[in-house]
Amino acid sequence: MRRLKATISYDGTNFAGYQVQPGERTVQLELEKVLSVMHKGEQVKVTASGRTDARVHATGQVIHFDTPLAIPCDKYRKALNVQLPRDIRVHAVEEVASEFHARYSVSGKRYRYIWNCEAIPSPFRRFYAVETNGVKPDVEAMKEAAQAVIGTHDFSAFCAANTSVIDKVRTVYRLELTWHGEELHMTIEGNGFLYNMVRIIAGTLWEVGIGKRNTENVKEMIASMDRGKAGKTAPAQGLYLEKVFYES
Repeated sequence: MRRLKATISYDGTNFAGYQVQPGERTVQLELEKVLSVMHKGEQVKVTASGRTDARVHATGQVIHFDTPLAIPCDKYRKALNVQLPRDIRVHAVEEVASEFHARYSVSGKRYRYIWNCEAIPSPFRRFYAVETNGVKPDVEAMKEAAQAVIGTHDFSAFCAANTSVIDKVRTVYRLELTWHGEELHMTIEGNGFLYNMVRIIAGTLWEVGIGKRNTENVKEMIASMDRGKAGKTAPAQGLYLEKVFYES
């Protein structure tokens, strides 16, 4: 058996998320359907670096699967892309050691969150950025508040209440806010993220940007470890899993 690692992207608009769910269209389901055809009906389990929610996008998701087929990696990539629906693309396939694990070998991730601040937002961006109806936040205030998030903290306040994860300590290495034309992008990197953590950080910083909160509020939220103290969870369509890092 060979273990193959693949880097993929997908448009999350018409998916119920990454992970297989009964009766729903998911990224994992589409991948495993195609691999089953390639393996003459045998089920092939695909493991990802982590799940993404409905309408969340990925430009650099990583998966692995085991295969007995001796197809060269580049031809594997081409064969997958021919059969997969157009809202999933495979960018690279490589053979890796059997010890590699798309989820457990992760050393860090980078996400991007996008707000479209155009006064008249483009109809072509409505599924790929969050429309603010022309509202432009105080980005300097957001940047100041972002400094409170950077570092190692217990991020219980920035985690969905229904998570089963016990250890909620994570390290955020980088958190930047930059304008790209009329779009505001938040880029965040860390050693790992809790369920909805990035969207809750985005929602909280947005509230800082429109004057509902300030830097001290953010510091207090983190210290409280109380989800009820933090901002709203930002909408899903603005979020992108951009890159997954592994130890070399």
